[in-house]
Amino acid sequence: MPLAVTNSNEDLLPTTITRARYGVSDMTIFRWLADPKLEFPQPIRINGRRYWRLADLQAFEARQAKKEAA
Repeated sequence: MPLAVTNSNEDLLPTTITRARYGVSDMTIFRWLADPKLEFPQPIRINGRRYWRLADLQAFEARQAKKEAA
């Protein structure tokens, strides 16, 4: 399993960890990315692989929690 890429500015999570974080399949991630209303963060591509900024995922989670609370 790939580990998260870290540096002093940001943490990047690969697709496998992002999928595991939400307990979803790659197809679900694909659908989330295609749905503009959901506002799921776009990945960063490095050597053809997708990575998500941890801060972007946390902001997405906060928006979802706010929607559920309303």
